[in-house]
Amino acid sequence: MKVTSPAFKEQSTAAMRDPVLQKALGNVERGFVAKRKKAAAGLPEFEALRDAARDLKTHVLKHLDLYLEAYERKVIAAGGHVHWAESAEDARRIVADICKRLGARTVTKGKSMITEEIALNDYLEAEGITPVETDLGEYIIQLRGEHPSHIIAPAVHLTKEQVAGDFRRVHDHLAADRDLTEPTTLLSEAREVLRRRFLAADVGITGANFLVAETGTSVIVTNEGNGDLTQTLPKAHVVLASIEKIVPTLEDVDTLMRVLARSATGQEMSVYTTFSTGPRRPEDPDGPGEYHVVLLDNGRSAMLGTEFEDMLRCIRCGACMNHCPVYQQIGGHAYGWVYPGPMGAVLTPTLVGIEKTGHLPNASTFCGRCESVCPMRIPLPRMMRAWRTREWEKALNPGTQRFGLKLWAALAKRPALYRLAARLGRAALGRLAGDRGRIARLPLGDGWTKHRDMPAPEGGTFMDRWAAGERPPRS
Repeated sequence: MKVTSPAFKEQSTAAMRDPVLQKALGNVERGFVAKRKKAAAGLPEFEALRDAARDLKTHVLKHLDLYLEAYERKVIAAGGHVHWAESAEDARRIVADICKRLGARTVTKGKSMITEEIALNDYLEAEGITPVETDLGEYIIQLRGEHPSHIIAPAVHLTKEQVAGDFRRVHDHLAADRDLTEPTTLLSEAREVLRRRFLAADVGITGANFLVAETGTSVIVTNEGNGDLTQTLPKAHVVLASIEKIVPTLEDVDTLMRVLARSATGQEMSVYTTFSTGPRRPEDPDGPGEYHVVLLDNGRSAMLGTEFEDMLRCIRCGACMNHCPVYQQIGGHAYGWVYPGPMGAVLTPTLVGIEKTGHLPNASTFCGRCESVCPMRIPLPRMMRAWRTREWEKALNPGTQRFGLKLWAALAKRPALYRLAARLGRAALGRLAGDRGRIARLPLGDGWTKHRDMPAPEGGTFMDRWAAGERPPRS
């Protein structure tokens, strides 16, 4: 996937001016925020579970090498194969080699952000292999030639009318009078088409919500059942997962599951939770003949021991972007890569480089809602500030911004000069406001007044009023 994060400002402006997108984005708050709140309130121990989940993942990251090695041994013991991929290119090559060895022409895919991260679909198509997305949201955006705009609701940026139009464009067998604007009819049509793809696929590819070191098991959660068919029907099941998805035991999975669905969709539990351990055994009625796990690093190990290590606790619930006022206004595509919202503002610079993504850590109001709802208590605002610091150290900020901050710093170091500048600034702003008491246009500060009037300062400066003995009343 091409990185377009340098054009974040332009993409955000276009998103806010798109009336269809703005209508669709209303579904984010309606569909996720209230449901998460209700689900959390319905579980008295929810906050304690968040603490336990955080501590669990923190422990794993401190001993990641040991748990990964234990997981590998269990997968091999169950008859599976483990492939280590340092980079996206390594992972793509490994998956393609498995497909070619098995003579695969079609592969079915469960929902996976990791496959988006490594641009697997484009790679397979270039190798003559057809990837078919089986998650309904992913299938919809595949029809459109787009990438997901949300990590759990890939097509949340679309209206039902847009989706119906795309189905009619691609599914040319549809009767003219068939209504596709209702979810049930849309799902029925998708199932009809995808069922044939499931049966034709030679390889099934899924991601993993968790990898269990105790048993060598991969775990996925879905609401459609497509993941089960992707895993069990083809000749081979390929699990593509990043290294931080490891957890020690099956009991630990239970802890994380109780916060995952509630934080993501407001459900107590996803409809389907699937545990896969190795290939089909002689006594099994179905299942793949081969079981492969591709463990992807792609920059994760470099995050260990840094100020961004906490980001590796993320379980990809999407709660941070659901509650983010910036994401709610611009959607996911404006961020310019795989991971949008607050978690993308931290993770994307880590994986792609701050040089290409400097706008993202600045795309925040620092309201703190992301951290307050994160089931893993990831300090996202702190890490965004850390990226801002690195951006400054690398001199990546616009020259005008750097000049302004340096000027402010010079004044702040000289109290007398700062007080004088504050008095002059207050007087100048008061003159601009006149009798109206507000400023309609601020020279050299269009961003403050482009969409609203700025109130004029009232009274003296804070320091002058403090020196004069003015104090707020004690509560």
